[in-house]
Amino acid sequence: MKQFWKLACTAAAAVLLSSCLFAPVGEPAGSTPPESSRAQEAMAEVLPESSAEFSEAVSSVPEPPEPAVLNLRAVGDNLIHSSIYEQANRRAGGNGYDYDYAYENVKDMFAGADIASINQESIIAPAYGPSTYPLFNATPELGDLMLELGFDVFNLANNHCLDKGESGIYSSLDYWAERPEAVTTGVYRNAEDYADIRTVEAKGAVVSFIGITELTNGLSLPQGSEAVVLLGSEEEKIEERIRQAKEISDVCVVNIHWGNEYTHVPTERQRYLAGKLSEWGADLIIGHHPHVIQPIEYIEREDGSRTLVAYSLGNFISAQDSGARMIGGMLDVDIAVDLETGKTEFNGCRFVPIITHYDRGFANNRLYPLEDYTEELAASHGVRAYTPDFSLDYIKNTVKNVIAAEFLTEMS
Repeated sequence: MKQFWKLACTAAAAVLLSSCLFAPVGEPAGSTPPESSRAQEAMAEVLPESSAEFSEAVSSVPEPPEPAVLNLRAVGDNLIHSSIYEQANRRAGGNGYDYDYAYENVKDMFAGADIASINQESIIAPAYGPSTYPLFNATPELGDLMLELGFDVFNLANNHCLDKGESGIYSSLDYWAERPEAVTTGVYRNAEDYADIRTVEAKGAVVSFIGITELTNGLSLPQGSEAVVLLGSEEEKIEERIRQAKEISDVCVVNIHWGNEYTHVPTERQRYLAGKLSEWGADLIIGHHPHVIQPIEYIEREDGSRTLVAYSLGNFISAQDSGARMIGGMLDVDIAVDLETGKTEFNGCRFVPIITHYDRGFANNRLYPLEDYTEELAASHGVRAYTPDFSLDYIKNTVKNVIAAEFLTEMS
């Protein structure tokens, strides 16, 4: 395509040059200097035989392709406490687990995305029954519902990925392998599996995904295990992986589990790593683990490009006991990709608050977009036993104090 444009421009320049050489000012009609004759011969090698052919050639040159604009949506920790899976079991009549009620109010938020990503905090290992804090495990019906909701990418690298040990990892990976529409990242069966950098194609662009965790709650794989969990301390390994990902994709997305729990302020380590990830080529960094929301910002690179980092999206769902942990959100990003040059730009980024609600005693756990949440619901929230001032104003003030205005739609 670039060569075609070069030839077309050369031909156009030749026409302009020939108009100057073949009709010099002051020369009588019919008199052609020798230099012009040589120029005519040269131009004949470049120009079509007639002006009509030239016009047709120029008009047939296609317009440069418009950038591909991808919409990516991401949420935080899908953390399944016992009250959530027990209510799911009751709603299934004691036979299996029906999680629909918990996610019913947000089911339409992800279907319109080109790519949707989630941090699957509770491992899904069917070889084990469901379990809660401190060693989590969720049931297969949960993962199946997440796929129905529209999630494509599941980050498995987090501080609970080893809650069921090495065998739990293999059970989890077996579960996801039976669902090829799911893309998992951060935890791998062996070195060969790790070497396969996960990608998703959308709108003609290729997006790669890398999962990293800084914490495993003191748990580790047994010596000699073939399984791989990418750790934040392995900086050389991470740099190599990002650079390899950029060679095979237009956009590189990093999901990373990091930071301190229950604080809205990123640590120095988070900011240091964000800078390194950006320097190595990450275009979008999606942070998890603190269980509360943290700021969103751009990191400027030396070449003028930018990395977008969301330090923490908070909980997607949980049954924790603090008002701040009831406030999570969806990152809604538009990324423009020049399919010829590979350059990317952010056309827009929005943070959409999502509220976890439960009644007294952690009953009827469910999600609401903030725009659908009411003062009456806030007043009845079971979390008020731990955070008495929980209200709509509490929610909105928290969001406004943490997330920069440029990333928020107006909250009435």
